[in-house]
Amino acid sequence: APPLLHMLQASVSSKADGSALRMVPVADVLYFEAADKYIRVLTANAEYLIRTPLKELLPQLDAAVFWQIHRGTVVRASAIHTVLRDEQGKLSITLHGSLDKLAVSRLYGHLFKAM
Repeated sequence: APPLLHMLQASVSSKADGSALRMVPVADVLYFEAADKYIRVLTANAEYLIRTPLKELLPQLDAAVFWQIHRGTVVRASAIHTVLRDEQGKLSITLHGSLDKLAVSRLYGHLFKAM
């Protein structure tokens, strides 16, 4: 297995700097979300982009810390705030420090089977 990743080189775009490269500690990441050729990297106070495909990134993340909840979404397990189940039985989660609601696909529903 590849060594675990501790820092990400991510690009951040701002009106002031244009586009810049920033070192982002993996410990700060709430979740990763695949978007076209990029992955959105969300922390409690910023959003970054990396070009690594999710399938390359996953083996470099600690599976006990980051859970894949959807084909294109990987979350920090300890950041999960609530798990919601709608009338159709579909699961979604909210995270501490984020207003985003993330869908959990049926394939990964077993992570929350106690619900």
